[in-house]
Amino acid sequence: MEFVEYPDAEMMMMDLANVLAGQLRLSLAAHDHVSLAVPGGTTPGPIFDSLCAAELEWSRVHVMLTDERWVPETSERSNTRLLRQRLLTNRAAEAVYVPLYSGHETPEEGLPHLEAALAPELPISVMLLGMGADMHTASIFPGADRLDDALTGEAPLVPMRAPGAPEPRITLSANVLQGAIDRHIVIVGQEKREALERANGLSPAEAPVAAILKGTTVHWAEK
Repeated sequence: MEFVEYPDAEMMMMDLANVLAGQLRLSLAAHDHVSLAVPGGTTPGPIFDSLCAAELEWSRVHVMLTDERWVPETSERSNTRLLRQRLLTNRAAEAVYVPLYSGHETPEEGLPHLEAALAPELPISVMLLGMGADMHTASIFPGADRLDDALTGEAPLVPMRAPGAPEPRITLSANVLQGAIDRHIVIVGQEKREALERANGLSPAEAPVAAILKGTTVHWAEK
């Protein structure tokens, strides 16, 4: 794990957007298309605001989420809704979006369709992840119903239900996260830095983020 500390979050978000854009350019030079996986939630929003204006061949960039809440895009809880508002806009409006929500009643019903669409995107070219104070990443939560499947299974996608999560989720598995060529985690605040430090000494079952720290660059600012 490489740990990069920034003077403030605003600078971190701008710098990280430039890093991601640079890695996408390098990958585009060697491939017909590249895949970019990003988290939902509020933390990465400022990164998206900068990244969407980057001069890239966005039509060759396939964007996906690392995880999604099993709700329609019209829901305020939808991560897809956030992406359309803040990343899939400006120059990045030309990107191809690979959804993790199918409209089926349950994620289990939609799984075959989603896995078929995901297969051509693997391994992920560039990946950005977040981390919760409980040391979860993507929707791989401590105490989740299919935690072992997500951490050790070969399936690329895992439906997930977890304590404190109000709706079912679907998440990229640790196997897919570990396989991403360029991996980054972005966190803000002392609480999450302390959680990251704890995760370094815990098992993935206790701290799921520990499963993908090796070879990953963590970007942190206090505020």
